[in-house]
Parts: sequence; C-alpha cells; structure tokens
Amino acid sequence: MRALTRAAAAAATALTLLLSGCADGRDGRDPSGTIRLSFQSLAWQKESVDANEQLVKEWNAAHPDIQVDYVQGSWDNVHDQLLTSFEGGEAPDVIHDASDDLADFAYGGYLADLRTLLPERLTADIPEQSWRTTTFDGGVYGVPFLQEPRVLIANTKILKASGVRVPTPERPWSWPEFRQVTKELTGKGRYGVAWPLKEPVSVTLNLGLSAGGQLFHRDADGKVTIRSEEGDQVVPGTIHDQVNTDRSAARTALGMGGSDTLPGFFGGRYAMVPLGFAYRQQIVEQAPEGFEWTVLPAPAGSGGLAQGVSPQTLSVAEDSPHKKEAMRFIDFLLRPPNMVRLAKGDWMLPTGTEALADPALHTTENGWATGTALAKALRPAPAQSVRGYPEWKDKVATPALQEFYSGAIGTEELRKRLVDDGNRVLARYQR
Repeated sequence: MRALTRAAAAAATALTLLLSGCADGRDGRDPSGTIRLSFQSLAWQKESVDANEQLVKEWNAAHPDIQVDYVQGSWDNVHDQLLTSFEGGEAPDVIHDASDDLADFAYGGYLADLRTLLPERLTADIPEQSWRTTTFDGGVYGVPFLQEPRVLIANTKILKASGVRVPTPERPWSWPEFRQVTKELTGKGRYGVAWPLKEPVSVTLNLGLSAGGQLFHRDADGKVTIRSEEGDQVVPGTIHDQVNTDRSAARTALGMGGSDTLPGFFGGRYAMVPLGFAYRQQIVEQAPEGFEWTVLPAPAGSGGLAQGVSPQTLSVAEDSPHKKEAMRFIDFLLRPPNMVRLAKGDWMLPTGTEALADPALHTTENGWATGTALAKALRPAPAQSVRGYPEWKDKVATPALQEFYSGAIGTEELRKRLVDDGNRVLARYQR
C-alpha cells in the first residue's frame, strides 16, 4: 500500500505546513472564526481516495463551523514524516496510520489519549480485540477501523485440475496439508506457491498465531522477552521446507513484494500466492481476460484460523487545540455506512460489527465472503505494543528470516538470532 512516491510525500508534508498556516496557531481557527481541522489520509487507491475526499466534502457541507482540510499523505515514509511534524508542532489534527506504528508516538506523548473523547457508540461497535491494537499503557491512542487478513489467492483452473481438497473457512487446510498440497500443485514450469517475502517479519509473526506461535511474551511486571517455542517454528519451518526441500515454492519470489508475484501468477507459473486481502483489487484490474481465481483461507493450526493484524487507525494529535471536534469528525467517518464505503474503497474489512454485517461485504464475488468469515479470528499482531520492535525487525529479524528462508542458515541459528540478539535489543528499551 505504499505506492505514492517520495516526491508526493514531500508535497503532502508541505501542504500540511501550508494548511496549518491558514489557521491561527493559538486556537486552530481561521480569520473568520471557523475551526479548521487538518486530516492527513494515507488512502492511495483511487476508490479509497475518492471515498475519503467525498466524506470530507459531506462533513464540510453539514458543518460550516468546523471545516476539515484533506491532506494526502503516503505510507512510504509516514513514520518519519509524522515524527518531524510532531517535533515541529505542525502535526495534522486527525492522523491516519497503522496500529503497529503508534507505540512510539503514544509513549512519546504525541497522540491524545482518546478514552474521554470516544463516543459510546464507537466504543461498543468495535470489538475488544481490535481496541487492544491501539491500547498502550492503559491509554487508547487510535481508533482501529480497517483490517486485512492474509489469504491464499489461487488459480481456479489449476486447483480444480489437481483434484486437491479445496479449503473453506469451516474446513481450512492444516499447515502439513498445505505443504502437501503445494507439492501436488507443482509441475513442469510451475510452483505450487510463491511466497513474496521481501518484508518477511509481519507475515511470519502474524500467520504464526494460527500455529500457536507468539514469540513475544510479557510477564507480570510488563517486561517483554522473546522465546521461540514449538508453535513459533511451524510457519517458518513450512516455508523453508517448501523452498529448500520440496522445491514447491519459488525461490525467486522470496525477494519480491506482493505485486511482483502477480505476472507469474497470471501466467500460470505459481498456482497460489499468499497475499493481503486488499490485493484482490489489483487482481481484478490486472488479470488477463478469462483468468479465473479464487480466495482461500490461510492454513490453520492449533490456534485455528487466528492471525495477527495491525489495523489502520485514526488518531488525534495531542497538540490539537480541538480534540473534541476532531473526534466528532472521526465518529462521522466511522458511522457504519461510511465505514463500509471506506472498506470497499480499500478492499479491506471494517472493524465495526455493524459495518461488517453489511450484505455488500458478504457476496461471493471477488472473495468478499471468505474475508468476512475470517474477521472473527483476527487478533492483534504479536509485537503490537512492544517497544524496540522496529529496531528488532529491521536489524535482527528481517536479515535472519531472509537467510533462513533462502537456506543460508538453519533452524538453530535462526533461533539464536531472533531470541538472543533480539532480547539484547529489547533490553535497551526496558531499562
């Protein structure tokens, strides 16, 4: 989802500064006395941008005394851009981000604690497991509103011709069965699966919940340590064996992003690709005429269909002079019909239970029904609130997993680096 260029991101940052200059720095009002709120959105797909911009227009038409300025941000560098704007006192009032990016901002005092601002309707509509993704040290620092399970996108013709059992959310493949299926789907010039693992950490951790993996463990006094247990080894072990033992997974895909695998998928080189739910839009737009595809649930283990997610979020800057008005706008954006519009625009699932029940999200077309069936199994990503996680991910876990999946290191070396090196990193953040 990080498709906007850095030039666009820089332009967005400049626009943020421009907009902030339109209001009185003391109270966030323009010369006419109208409250002006800036809303930085990270929507990038046309349908999603259109939905966000239209909702802002509808709000502005109904609230002449509280006007919202739409600011286009970028997933490419949102963390650094926000940090700069926070430190410079120029942060947007309403901030679109992802829950796994909020911890440092929350602990740093840059985001408002929303507990006294949240309307009861919104609190009740979004399930507790979603709220846990934005809760840090007892405070709530964002409203989780869109989430994306990881699914298997499969070539329907290859799947039918193979004769393998087709999984459903009620009867998913187990991880051993999935490994066997990929061997059966592998043939001349074709791999059973392509794992796009340019960024391997979140995929490994989030799918690991299905096998009972957790990796990060918090003790009674709040200290987090890393332990690699049996459940943590199922997902990486399966991928490693598919690539290096069975030859049922394409080695060349390990360095790819999700979009990079689509030409090979359309060309029949890969029978299946594990992708985020939102990739369905690209498939609809890019697949050749007559190409048949289907959405399957990810494999399940001792944890069932559980998988970790980091929902998209809406937060309010601590420095905003109009926090109550900012929350009123967020509440408007996330009314059930509007949440459905945002979800359809981003090809993702809403967190709200009323929006999730909308019939438009339960159609079999383009796999919507499969995705909504997985919603109840989504859990906070394992490292959701772990301080030091970004450093562990970038400096320790990413290179270690890349080497393991390619066969350059074995299981014991992977464990040593993830656990031993990882705990040294976390220790610096927990002194």
